[in-house]
Amino acid sequence: MLSRKGIIPEEYVLTRLAEDVPEHARYRARERRARFVGKNGACNVAHKNIREQGRFLQDVFTTLVDLKWPHTLLIFTMSFLCSWLLFGMVWWLIAFAHGDLDHSTRGQREPAEGSAAAFVPCVTSIHSFTSAFLFSIEVQVTIGFGGRMVTEECPAAILVLIVQNIVGLVINAIMLGCIFMKTSQAHRRAETLIFSKHAVIALREGRLCFMLRVGDLRKSMIISATIRMQVVKKTASLEGEVVPLNQIDIQMENPVGGNSIFLVSPLIIYHVIDKNSPLYDISPMNLHHHEDLEIIVILEGVVETTGITTQARTSYLADEILWGQRFVPIVAEEDGRYSVDYSKFGNTVKVPTPSCTARQLEEDRSIMDTIPLSPKGTMRKRSVKLKPKFTISEEPS
Repeated sequence: MLSRKGIIPEEYVLTRLAEDVPEHARYRARERRARFVGKNGACNVAHKNIREQGRFLQDVFTTLVDLKWPHTLLIFTMSFLCSWLLFGMVWWLIAFAHGDLDHSTRGQREPAEGSAAAFVPCVTSIHSFTSAFLFSIEVQVTIGFGGRMVTEECPAAILVLIVQNIVGLVINAIMLGCIFMKTSQAHRRAETLIFSKHAVIALREGRLCFMLRVGDLRKSMIISATIRMQVVKKTASLEGEVVPLNQIDIQMENPVGGNSIFLVSPLIIYHVIDKNSPLYDISPMNLHHHEDLEIIVILEGVVETTGITTQARTSYLADEILWGQRFVPIVAEEDGRYSVDYSKFGNTVKVPTPSCTARQLEEDRSIMDTIPLSPKGTMRKRSVKLKPKFTISEEPS
């Protein structure tokens, strides 16, 4: 197992007698670090050996909403079919107990000459279990074809009619509410909240900053939008305790201050790498797929149209962080309003950046003297040349 992870040479695990092991096959390349959160926001965590399965039944509604669509539709269909069959059996038993299914009784329903009255069934036109099942469907979904009806002959039939109507309403409320919640789940809105594919580290105001770009494709806004970031990496305490997924919050800065953002146009969210940052000792040499580093970005807010809280997530591994890059401007002023070019959303350009850690840059500020400063970027303004509708010419003398 140790040899599979590339920790120790393979020949020390297999045998010391094999002296003819090729030099190029002695060590195996280490696999890429597994993501804790995927680029699409899905959490890469598998829950195993859960013994208390009954806890999921204590919250049936959430369990139904969390199920996949085929399972939800199957439960939706079976709940109605089972209730129709159950009450169809009850109606058949009532008709059987009252004698409605007796052929000789059905022949006495028409009053004979000189008789006082005819036989009155509990439910009219119930001849078999099939007719009882059809009557159960008519009662629960209130179709009312008119061929079958409950009479006042049997109080038990009236009670069953009331119970079936109440049960039908409860099933409708639960299943329709479940389907509505599945179609309006918060992660549906998160599909139009996008993050840049790569994050960058570059200088901003003379300090190294970790930067990413976030945007919203819809015109409807995310109210009270907040964004936060965490570094997930394997750490060990002074006592020797190993924490495989230690989550460390990192302070963020954005153009409007604090964690709240006004996401009308794409924003560049950045984190200043200082002495309190977990990225304080990160250099370009650490940005490879072997590095045990993952930065998780979480965007939360309230959907303006529905009032449902939504959350969008993404993550950046070490090899997805570009050193010495800067995002290109994508907002331009055009025809009296601002336009956003999403085709350049993730595009970056190289900028002069020292190839050292933030610690080294803070301890030796003379490194900044060797960095040429690039000219300040300005917002592009597209001017539209209008052709004159008339010309002025001199009068002939």
